[in-house]
Formats: sequence, C-alpha cells, structure tokens
Amino acid sequence: MFTLFQSADIKGAGGEPIPHPFKSLSRLEVEFRRGEFSLVVAGPGTGKSLLAANLAMRGGMPVLYFSADSSAATQISRAAAIITGADVREIKAALAAGRNSLFEGKLGKRWWIRMNYDAQPTPKSMELDLLGYLEVLGTSAHLICVDNVTNVDYGNVRDAESYTFGLEALCEYLSDMARSTNAHVLGMHHTTGEHSDGTSPIPLSGVKGKVSRVPSLILTMHKEDDGVGGRILNISPVKNREGFADPSGRTFASFRLNSSNLRLEELDGGFEFDSIS
Repeated sequence: MFTLFQSADIKGAGGEPIPHPFKSLSRLEVEFRRGEFSLVVAGPGTGKSLLAANLAMRGGMPVLYFSADSSAATQISRAAAIITGADVREIKAALAAGRNSLFEGKLGKRWWIRMNYDAQPTPKSMELDLLGYLEVLGTSAHLICVDNVTNVDYGNVRDAESYTFGLEALCEYLSDMARSTNAHVLGMHHTTGEHSDGTSPIPLSGVKGKVSRVPSLILTMHKEDDGVGGRILNISPVKNREGFADPSGRTFASFRLNSSNLRLEELDGGFEFDSIS
C-alpha cells in the first residue's frame, strides 16, 4: 500500500503523453498516455493501421509493433513512404527490384522501431519480445502497437460467448501490459457488422465484442471522399478517461490521407463538430 504522497513518487512516466503529430486530436483533448491501453476501431480498409503507422513512424520514440495483420512487404513500404515522404508506388517498385539502398539510410536512423510479423502472436511470445527489446536496446518501448488485437492467440474460441469473454480478457491483459511496461499500448480492432463499411460515424456501441470497459481511450474512424478522388479520415474520441469524449462518434478530428506518402495531414480548420441531435 502507498500513501498519496508515495503514489506521486512511484508513478514514474505513467500518464505522460507520448509525442504524436495529430494537432487536431490534441485540440479534442486526445493524448496517448504511457501506462494506458487504447483501441482504434474501424471497418476493414478504413485506415486504422495507417493511423498507427503514422504515430509509430513520426513520433520519434521507442516502438515495438506487432504487425499480425500486415506482412513485412506492406509495412516496409508504408514506413518508407511515411518517413521519407517519397511516393509509396515508387518505393514498392524499388523494393521489388532489390534497390533497398535508396531507403536504408533514413530507415536505419529509426533503429528504435522494431517489428514482429507473427500472424498469431501469443502472450508468451509478446512478453519475450518485450524482454528482448529491453535487453537489446537498453530501454523499454514507449509505444506498443497490436495490429489487430483479434489476431492475438489468447486461447480457444468455441462460440460467441467465449469470443466476447476471451476478447475482454485479452484487453485486460494488454491494459496490464501497459501498466507493467509504462508504455502506451495501442490496439487495432474491428466494428460490429452494421458499421463495417466505414462511411459514417461509429459510436461507442459499434465496438465489436462490446469491450469498451477496459481501454482508457477508444477512437473510432470513418472515411469520406474529399471530392477530388482523395480520402478524408475522421477520428472520433468515443471514450476518453482523460478528456473530451462523445459516445455517438459524431464529434471528430478530420485528416486528409496523402495517397502518395501515406501521411495523415491536418485539414484547414483543424477539427469539426458535427451536430448532435
């Protein structure tokens, strides 16, 4: 047991926001805090992995990324585009031709970012990677990405009830991981079926498996056409223990997805408040 004064001494980096490039989210009081677990929820192909990649590649901090949902070929193309600003199509062509040296210099400077591509990591294998990261780099990761949480092998799933129970237990495990490592653990997750097209705001109730109890922060994402063939990504804080939240999902920060370098770019005006009926 600790007194309140002792609690202030032992908290360490817990609660400290990690750096991120999303000013519009900060204006909505959204921060990714160390020692806490969050979920990004969206339909397939909406852009939740790109949000995580932008946070990991542009934050300038130690990162351990469990990429169960995407291969090394996909992630290295995304990472090189986001880091260098080069066109992702040109990067893919260069990688296919074996001209990796074009990007080795800048990618090598991000030595603190480590990737795991196991399609079904287990809690034990994840813990071994966490220990390996500490052993090799001499520090713990400040950001741990789990893409997607449903890819983690947390035991047998027999039916819908065991799926929901297992998913909540996994979220509790990831929350404990965040507290034990003092990292921010960011999990990517799916929506319920009626929101899977990703074209309208997703409320808190649209989180698949109804696991909203555990995460300290839940962001949902939906997309829209920008009118010139591009994509706008709208990010809604539907749960936020440390700041503003709108469970309806209709208050969001908007970003333009640069289809060339895959960076999320601030829109003029920062963020918009949709009307809430």
